[in-house]
Amino acid sequence: MHPEIVRDAPGDCPKCGMALEPSSASIETENPELKDMSRRLWVAAVFSLPVLVIAMARPAITPLLPAALASRLDWVELLLASPVVLWCALPFFQRGWRSLRNRSLNMFTLISLGVAMAYGYSLVATVFPQLFPASFRNADGSVPVYFEAAAVIIALVLLGQVLELRGRARTGAAIRELLELAPARAYRINEDGSEEEIPLTVVQPGDRLRIRPGDKIPVDGKVSEGSSDVDESMLTGESLPVSKTSGDALIGGTVNGRGSMLMVAEHVGESTMLARIVSMVSKAQRSRARVQALADKVAAVFVPVVIGVAMLTFIVWALVGPEPRLSYALVNAVAVLIIACPCALGLATPMSVTVATGRAATQGILFRNADAIQRLQRVDTVVFDKTGTLTAGKPGLLEFKGTGRMPDDDVLSLVASLETASEHPLAAALVAAATDRGLSPATADSFSALSGLGIEGEVSGHTVCIGSGKLMERRQIDLGDAQDHIDHWRGQGHTVSLVAVDGVLQAMFAVGDPLRDSALPTVKALRAEGLNVVMLTGDNQRTAEAVAKRLDIEEVIAEVMPEDKSDAIARLQDQGRVVAMTGDGINDAPALVRADVGIAMGTGTDVAMESADVTLMRSDLLTLVRARRLSQATMRNIKQNLFLAFVYNAIGVPVAAGVLYPLTGWLLNPMVAAAAMSASSISVIFNALRLGRTDIEQA
Repeated sequence: MHPEIVRDAPGDCPKCGMALEPSSASIETENPELKDMSRRLWVAAVFSLPVLVIAMARPAITPLLPAALASRLDWVELLLASPVVLWCALPFFQRGWRSLRNRSLNMFTLISLGVAMAYGYSLVATVFPQLFPASFRNADGSVPVYFEAAAVIIALVLLGQVLELRGRARTGAAIRELLELAPARAYRINEDGSEEEIPLTVVQPGDRLRIRPGDKIPVDGKVSEGSSDVDESMLTGESLPVSKTSGDALIGGTVNGRGSMLMVAEHVGESTMLARIVSMVSKAQRSRARVQALADKVAAVFVPVVIGVAMLTFIVWALVGPEPRLSYALVNAVAVLIIACPCALGLATPMSVTVATGRAATQGILFRNADAIQRLQRVDTVVFDKTGTLTAGKPGLLEFKGTGRMPDDDVLSLVASLETASEHPLAAALVAAATDRGLSPATADSFSALSGLGIEGEVSGHTVCIGSGKLMERRQIDLGDAQDHIDHWRGQGHTVSLVAVDGVLQAMFAVGDPLRDSALPTVKALRAEGLNVVMLTGDNQRTAEAVAKRLDIEEVIAEVMPEDKSDAIARLQDQGRVVAMTGDGINDAPALVRADVGIAMGTGTDVAMESADVTLMRSDLLTLVRARRLSQATMRNIKQNLFLAFVYNAIGVPVAAGVLYPLTGWLLNPMVAAAAMSASSISVIFNALRLGRTDIEQA
């Protein structure tokens, strides 16, 4: 509930009094606090039930009993209630005392004060009844006791705690499902060629592991021998298995098909992709949304105010209440303390955030923290990077046209030789095209990447320059009549690059990057929900507009250098927009950080993912729509929880204080107050759990 509280051992939170939860996720489902509270609940139920029966039946049975036995009923209630108050309620008294010592009043402050008042008063009334004046006594001269209130209150609070702990345990189901994706053991190939089954925890980087048909991939690494199809749906959401051969990457937790492979482990333990996902979900669940600040401010003054109200209630009833005045004063003050416990207020935000982040993880959505959930639902403009985000990021060579000054194969060979050193997505397409023609790229003698313009270098004694028209203009290379072909290809939405060798234009080529299947439905869904959609790209205006037209995007920001993407986001924000930026590359990182919400494609670079507030682990862009719908549902849920918490207290505290007594004669028994307090917490928990069933799918 208070993630800033960190301890190196189990214990209670010094602010809210609740048990601290492990900072690292575990597949273990046993909760020591739940086990302890359940045991105390059973004991409390066994002892408090007869106390309640005696107290309720006492007016009817007292006239039937001998006077000596009737006078001993107080002692019977004392003996039965004492185990409940002195042992079952011990954690509440300990937490209440710590709240006073730490000057951080919380729900356990009120519970411990209320129960201590009821039990302490009843104990003195039983052992030393002669100390009490007439104002404390009933009409028959007896001093009323409230052992049943103290015992039943503890039983009901324990019931609320058990139900709450079970509800919180259910919110961790998503993390446990993720943890269970990894196998417990792996098969290691030793240096002598023997095969050994070992626990996953002892696998080290560099180990050679055998992957049998149907096995789960144990850690992240690469295929060294063999081939197979691997089901990566847990990460990408793609239903079709992915073919894997020597050198291909493998991700821990994915499932091997029918083939057999050997792999080399590269990332193990907490450095695997699966472990990083679990860590991100866990951190998000422990984070706090800005809306929690409202609850924090209220809670900071709520408990002192309630204590003040309880004191005022006692004074008013003691002065003007009916006889026995002081007994009425005590009972109503205790009722105020018990019903006003702010547990529901404290649970309102954390429960919703925990459920939402767990639900998001099952949908391939990773929120960095709770604040990202809150900010995403406020977004009114979504900016998409084009390459790798709206497009598949796997371009292919569509057309290659030489000027005739050099043979096409010679030019393409030089291009492939230089592109081999490049990490740009277009480079692989050009190298693949050369390989398909049977050309063998040479080694570049020098290489230089010019951000946003292209590349250049020395290959086999030639100066090769590959890039945009701007690069050719800078190098003062004459384009001749090539502009017509350039304009034609750009009009079709293709990316066009020019090739100059030794200062002379030798060729031009068009590379096409197909749109993602989900791109158009995503844009339509966002616009249908009232959002502005913007495409941001380094492509020239004509090419960008051609792609935007296919996607029904009206607002395009083109010819943007990588270092200027952040400035483009800032300009949109200066217009009063709340902007989400979606990208996948290293050059998108500054824009992701600058945006109100940065959204990274999980299929992109680690730098983009580290810079983003939200990561979409699946290639399906509709996941973004689901993420926003989930954020909206989460904020609605939090507001509902806060409303429930405030309403319970707004109604319950005045009733417990007795404001209805002059009009209706109604008073709120402390036991009923305890039941109402528990009900408020339980209602918040179950309302938060509804998020797990909220429909966020595309209509």
